[in-house]
This record gives sequence, C-alpha cells and structure tokens, in this order.
Amino acid sequence: MMKEVHQVKQNPGEPTRRWFYDDYFDLIVWLTPDGKAYGFQLCYDKKGNERSLTWKSSGHFSHDRIDDGEGRAFRHKSAPIAMKDGLFDATGIGNRFLKASEQLPEDLRSVVLQAIRKYQG
Repeated sequence: MMKEVHQVKQNPGEPTRRWFYDDYFDLIVWLTPDGKAYGFQLCYDKKGNERSLTWKSSGHFSHDRIDDGEGRAFRHKSAPIAMKDGLFDATGIGNRFLKASEQLPEDLRSVVLQAIRKYQG
C-alpha cells in the first residue's frame, strides 16, 4: 500500500506537490490552487530498471528510464537523469498501481489510472 510523505518541500512560486510511495512506486502529483491534479510523475520499478511516466492535463505524456548515475568506472556518482524510453507496460503497471493505490484519495488515484489507460491507447 502506498503511503503519503507529509512534509514535502514546497518551493515558493511553484505548484503544490503531494508525494506518495511504496517499495515499487513513487507518485508526485502537482496541484492547481483549488487542489485538483493537473500533472503527475509516476516512477516505478525503483529497485530494478527504474522508469517514470509523466502526465500533464494539457495532454502531454513522456515515458523515461531513470539513469541513477551509478556504475561509471573511476568516476563519482552523477545526479539521476531521465532518458527517453518508449516501452511502457500500461496493463501491468496499471494493474499493479490499482492494487497499491487503494488508500490514495480517489480523485488523485482516478487521474493516474485514467492517464495510464489513455497512454496505453
């Protein structure tokens, strides 16, 4: 089950963020001033081949692989960066998110599930 991080750093001038997590997922949701989701980033497979699906209400999607900056011989660890990755198992990720997100607020959960289905289609 996903849990919420209750003390998420909020940056002045930027939208409010909420952050939910479990061992497999991180979900960061960006909110409008009235509290509705207008975008999110769903990171998954955090301990394996981490990737992220980003959605904005404008209809923009991106799917990226996260390069954690590790594994570079004779070099210090670099900051993680997102690299384009078109492969997305919408059915598998959608089903796993459906189970993991049962405790999330229904409006946020619904936005993520709808976006996953839309990206699949």
